[in-house]
Amino acid sequence: MSKNWQRPTRRDALLGDREGAYAIARHVHMSPQKVRRVVDIVRGMTVTQALDTLRFAPQAASEPVFKVIASAVANAESGENLRGADLYVSQIFVDEGVTMRRIRARAKGSASRILKRASHITAVVEPTVNRGPIPPSKQVVTMRLDRVIEKKAAKAATKVTETASETEKEA
Repeated sequence: MSKNWQRPTRRDALLGDREGAYAIARHVHMSPQKVRRVVDIVRGMTVTQALDTLRFAPQAASEPVFKVIASAVANAESGENLRGADLYVSQIFVDEGVTMRRIRARAKGSASRILKRASHITAVVEPTVNRGPIPPSKQVVTMRLDRVIEKKAAKAATKVTETASETEKEA
């Protein structure tokens, strides 16, 4: 058997010859199941929508996913000379990392095992020019999230105007 075959590079495996960039966060101390819940929300969104959604998401896993997408955007801007506003999340997936095993003492001298799972998060961003049609299910989710973000922004704006009017009354 000859040794002519070589494994493709990670970039070739993720992007092929298309434009774009990727980022990987390894050994994130969160279970892959919990991180996948967040990742499934932002897959297929534009980068600005995804980052805004993750900024307001209540899940703890939204922070490392936010960082990975922001890192992929930075890689695209610096390495590929692409604009961050023109990118979308083409692929994002979570793999299982190393599982640390711990022991918890139980009754009668026995012990039970605690599994502390870790994740590897991979995000790929590409220019929206390469983007295919958005499935209707994703369009609905995006529209709902846009409404939530708009409501939160409107609340924040009313608070700012209320505090400004109160300070004017005091003066």
